[in-house]
Amino acid sequence: MGFFLETLIGGLMTGMLYSLVALGFVLIFKASGVFNFAQGAMVLFAALTMARFSTWIPLWTGWSGKLLINILAFGVAMLVMVAVAWVVERLVLSKLVNQEGITLLMATLGITYFLDGFGQTVFGSDIYKIDVGLPKEPMFLLDHIFEGGILVNQEDLAAALIAAALVALLAAFFQYTSTGRALRAVADDHQAAQSIGIPLNRIWVIVWSVAGFVALVAGVIWGSKLGVQFSLSLVALKALPVVILGGLTSVPGAIIGGLIIGVGEKLSEVFIGPFFGGGIEIWFAYVMALLFLLLRPQGLYGEKIIDRV
Repeated sequence: MGFFLETLIGGLMTGMLYSLVALGFVLIFKASGVFNFAQGAMVLFAALTMARFSTWIPLWTGWSGKLLINILAFGVAMLVMVAVAWVVERLVLSKLVNQEGITLLMATLGITYFLDGFGQTVFGSDIYKIDVGLPKEPMFLLDHIFEGGILVNQEDLAAALIAAALVALLAAFFQYTSTGRALRAVADDHQAAQSIGIPLNRIWVIVWSVAGFVALVAGVIWGSKLGVQFSLSLVALKALPVVILGGLTSVPGAIIGGLIIGVGEKLSEVFIGPFFGGGIEIWFAYVMALLFLLLRPQGLYGEKIIDRV
């Protein structure tokens, strides 16, 4: 029982990180109708920016305080992601208004490869380290109930708590701020929102900036765990099945979908994997996504769209 709970908790914590990346997909799709295939590249680009500036700032200033350097590097990375959002809106989205969905998808694919190539040109292709002070040592819980206790990685626990706090913050932002309500109005009906004076161009910049902030937090957490390398964008794409499970337009769906994928892949790898030689964790999420596309294509919480002819 203790080992099962240990695996379950590990899956929940990983699932929260998947949910964090999936939120970027959901936010942009809700506000602009664009399936942002570049979200994984945004995670990588944001993490690269944070990692490199945390190295460059001490060289430029002579400062040695890790906390101050990390705060400044995070701030610079956030400004860079806002600039990326503005450029995307100006040079891409504003030129493709009312275009077909496949056109917008191809545009985000172009953004993906541009960010990957531009990041490699500016920051290099080495593996970089992000050290934000997350605890690395594991700890044992409930050792008075289960023999040996339950092993929990403190870094994973801290990352899951940060992801949960950010999800709660975004929920409050959408629910209680005027900008959040404007974003929800745009999500419901672009033309109606525009008719009452909500500027779509500004809203798109805001939502891409928020998605950039989410990508930055996810990139910092994943970069702290795995190191900042170009395979990070592939890890971030694990959020695609999460979005399919939860629904493209649902923030709660992104959270539930992430938890399902995180728990499912951990449990299947540990308890079923040995019978098939392992490797289930690699493809479990995508098989789940395929099943949902066949049986419930709108996802658990997505809107079922009916076209009337």
